[in-house]
Amino acid sequence: MAKGLRLLEAFDEEHHSLGLSELAKRTGLDKSATQRFANTLHQTGYLMKDEATRRFRPSHKFAEMAYAYLWSDPVVQLAMPKLIELSGRLGETINMAELSGSDIVYVARIPCQRTTFAATLVGRRVPALNTSGGRAILATLPETERRACIENWPLTRFTPETTQDRDRISELVEEAAHLGYSFSRNELILKEIGVAAPIIGADGRPVAAVHCSVSAYHWTREKVEQDIVPFLLDTANSITPSVR
Repeated sequence: MAKGLRLLEAFDEEHHSLGLSELAKRTGLDKSATQRFANTLHQTGYLMKDEATRRFRPSHKFAEMAYAYLWSDPVVQLAMPKLIELSGRLGETINMAELSGSDIVYVARIPCQRTTFAATLVGRRVPALNTSGGRAILATLPETERRACIENWPLTRFTPETTQDRDRISELVEEAAHLGYSFSRNELILKEIGVAAPIIGADGRPVAAVHCSVSAYHWTREKVEQDIVPFLLDTANSITPSVR
């Protein structure tokens, strides 16, 4: 079963469809095992197969599994009406992300008119250290725990200005701990400003972060702090999950 799941995990935004050789290379399985698992996943409806090219791609089952997850997540259910209200008030892109290992995963995304297609899709996974949402979550952890995360969690460069200096990231996390929100610029997309506030569970641990992204062509940090941060904090503080 674990090997079969490796085949499903081989697909991402850069690998929309894969042939057997590509699947074998990405999963580390031999060609024979890859063929058996791929055919089983095709027969059970998890992979679609182009009979002309013999290439596989994800089926609607992937969307159904995401649907099942979102229905089962009490934080998403509790937060969504408040995120919609915040989006309507600000007229900007609003996301909610949850920590998953050393990454954050976007579980709710409410776009604005300028939002790209990729930024409308739930399920995107990015390193927590490279995002305002991830840093906002880390800032609420005990000091020794967040230091260990900053020292050991992976980093990825998305733009020429993506922060790779761990000392600088530590400063940004400490700033977020002091302010109650995290600010970023040019981390995932050039000329994009991000600001995020943590959602804290009943046990005092972070469960997610509410995130707003705006264009640096139209916004400055000062304007974000004046016109967005108060509403962002109010929304994050109003989401208080009792169970997880």
